[in-house]
Amino acid sequence: MGRLFGTDGVRGIAGEDMTCELAMEIGRAAATVLTYGRRRRPLVVLGKDTRLSSDMLGAALAAGLCSVGADVIDLGVVSTPAVAYLVGKYKADAGVMISASHNPYPFNGIKIFGGEGFKLPDELEDQIEALVLDKKDQMPLVSGGELGQISRRESAVRDYIEHLKTTIPCSLDGMKIAVDCANGSASVSAETLLRELGADAVVLSASPNGVNINEGCGSTHMEALAEYVRSHDEIVAGVAFDGDADRCLFLDENGSEVDGDFIMAICGLDMLRRGKLRRATIVGTVLTNMGFSRFCEENGIRFAATKVGDRYVLEEMELEGYNLGGEQSGHVIFRDFATTGDGQLTALQLLCLMKQCGTPLSQLAKVMQRMPQVMLNVAVSASGKLQFYNNEAIKSAIAESKERMGDRGRVLVRVSGTEPLVRVMVEGEDPDEIRREAEQLADLVKAELA
Repeated sequence: MGRLFGTDGVRGIAGEDMTCELAMEIGRAAATVLTYGRRRRPLVVLGKDTRLSSDMLGAALAAGLCSVGADVIDLGVVSTPAVAYLVGKYKADAGVMISASHNPYPFNGIKIFGGEGFKLPDELEDQIEALVLDKKDQMPLVSGGELGQISRRESAVRDYIEHLKTTIPCSLDGMKIAVDCANGSASVSAETLLRELGADAVVLSASPNGVNINEGCGSTHMEALAEYVRSHDEIVAGVAFDGDADRCLFLDENGSEVDGDFIMAICGLDMLRRGKLRRATIVGTVLTNMGFSRFCEENGIRFAATKVGDRYVLEEMELEGYNLGGEQSGHVIFRDFATTGDGQLTALQLLCLMKQCGTPLSQLAKVMQRMPQVMLNVAVSASGKLQFYNNEAIKSAIAESKERMGDRGRVLVRVSGTEPLVRVMVEGEDPDEIRREAEQLADLVKAELA
């Protein structure tokens, strides 16, 4: 992990470690790195989510881009995957999204896409970091007629919606769906998208005010959505997005969660049966539930696991030519239609499958049996996060826990790439045993690193 970039861009508390000055310098560095050696004037598309600081940071980043001669198309509030798509549609050299995804509103971040709509590989992020932190003098400023200009593309949301509508072969007529937009980016597009496809969409948490993004709503807080689904018999599914709508989680008609692993299992099996699952393989991560691995074995599907982060899932997919992958958290990549995880695209794929087969989601989800899993997030200090990998007490405790679990389960303890957290995951057959192991490890991490 770099000094600025984590597993999903640069992220921090707006006004503290995520400052206007930093955003401006990242804009300059990104334009310098991504357009090196090109003679024509660079063009960058810029989107943002609904949090209070997004306008401020977006303006600073756009100013940085213009100061080195890049033109900027301001997309306004859009989803992260919309930026990835519109980079190509508008023939831009790069795309930037101002968002901290599922984090609460005080946080914000910067995600950068190359000209083909892919998140940047580590080596390009390293080059941007080096310019920002060590080589500011190598970002030459321009003046006069060479300065970049900022324009607004009012059709951005509409262009993205029209693209999504082409990804499914059926309408959603007759489907009543409850949709939680997390008071984030999906608030500008999800209702229109679903209703134009014929769905009866009841939309929740779609009134952003700058500070309510992800607050008690969205894919990280599904309690209100679940209560709504359970209290309305006509609802066939609940759909929850995160703040920048690159994640999607479902609730079945009974209000039970259908996470990213289940979504991949349901859609992957359907793709396999239709001959559309390339190389009969689905890509997940080391956090993918063991039940998913067993599902793959039972259905003749190969499972490939990567490091945590949808960018690593996509890298494996691109390297080997696979077309379905994702994470338990709801980042699902349908590579036939997108270059990144896309919550609204994922929602359409599963809803269309439900419509075509006429089977309730609770029944579709029975293709996979989830292995009991405990995930605990431990808040740690900035220095503690850095010390994690060298802490002998923690390393020893993890090794002992793995030995006790044996082949009955898994133990994974890792630093979050986006938050000041250490994540403890224990998976196994005995719920009491895995809870005990996870809590012991979490207590030790807190004592050593908080």
